[in-house]
Amino acid sequence: MDSEWIPPEVDSRRPSVARVYDFLLGGDHNYASDRDLATGLLRVEPQARELARANRAFLRRAVRAVAGAGVAQFVDIGSGIPTQGNVHEVAQSVAPDARVVYVDNDDVAVAHSRSILADDDGTAILQADMRRPADILADPEFKRLIDLSEPVAFLLVAALHLVTPDEDPAGIVARLRDVAAPGSHLVISHLTHEAQPGKTAAIGKLYDRATSPAVSRSYAEILRFFDGWELLDPGLVYVPLWRPDEGDAVDDPERYLVFGGVARLP
Repeated sequence: MDSEWIPPEVDSRRPSVARVYDFLLGGDHNYASDRDLATGLLRVEPQARELARANRAFLRRAVRAVAGAGVAQFVDIGSGIPTQGNVHEVAQSVAPDARVVYVDNDDVAVAHSRSILADDDGTAILQADMRRPADILADPEFKRLIDLSEPVAFLLVAALHLVTPDEDPAGIVARLRDVAAPGSHLVISHLTHEAQPGKTAAIGKLYDRATSPAVSRSYAEILRFFDGWELLDPGLVYVPLWRPDEGDAVDDPERYLVFGGVARLP
């Protein structure tokens, strides 16, 4: 890892969910502890890299669709370490005036984001915890870029499965819904144990060592996060099945272990 991005307070001994994901996507902003956990994950799920890429591709397709529907404000909560095809790049390719607020609590993710976004007035990175949405909504940089009287897209991609039941993930989503204007959108992807409960349980045990857990949920539990929103076609599906690009071949979608969906606030 390039030391230019590393804040001195970072604890490299404990794996970070953001840095493990970075490693699986082929990034180099990770430590030995992150690579060790990722290696264990690859033993449990040899296709973990493919699953991470599929989740990232879902994010890009969802952002394109939402921007194409006329939304020009995006809040990417649990954004992680920047990689190819970031939200502002995808959104601005459709809507050049799109504004994006990234939110993460990982020191490396925030430091790297600040370095690459420094010259982009249409973006910002907040160091905040998704478990406290009021802090996000009150941040001056959030208020500078996001006008809640207009439609906004809240992105919680591979984020809510890092929140335990005691931390009230449904309450997080409800708080965002309650401040959103009609026409706003919600994008969620989430680990599920519907098809392979043994595998997701093993993943959960591995993540007990990390900065956040990995809590898999059922289809019905994930669907409830969309209460009050109207799901767009094709609904809540395994991520490769959500509006695949032309020519994408999807075989055995259940092996991807993650459901994804996009919804609109009526």
